[in-house]
Amino acid sequence: QVQLVESGGGLVQAGGSLRLSCAASGRTFSRYVMGWFRQAPGKDREFVGAISWSGSSTYLVDSVRGRFTIARANAKNTVYLQMNSLKSEDTAVYYCAGRSGPFTYSAYEPYDDWGQGTQVTVSS
Repeated sequence: QVQLVESGGGLVQAGGSLRLSCAASGRTFSRYVMGWFRQAPGKDREFVGAISWSGSSTYLVDSVRGRFTIARANAKNTVYLQMNSLKSEDTAVYYCAGRSGPFTYSAYEPYDDWGQGTQVTVSS
């Protein structure tokens, strides 16, 4: 099991940037596929993207591709979500999650461990 703690959320104006961090504890982090999800008020949780355990493969959904990037530093047990050109529709609670198994583009893979979330609010 891996414990996950997100940080870096906050209030930003449209067009601005934020970098979310997800710090992990546990020996298996470097072998975990890590994903980012978000949930806006009144909406279902949405898959944002994922990164392979090595960091060599990433995937982002169409709505954020070209604006967001995912990276990880296994030596620091941390995964990042860099968010640029933020829009009001990016406002949500952002969660990181981890799972074992191969890297895929699927939004429906079951994730084993979840963080508590961090709020991102984009003002227009």
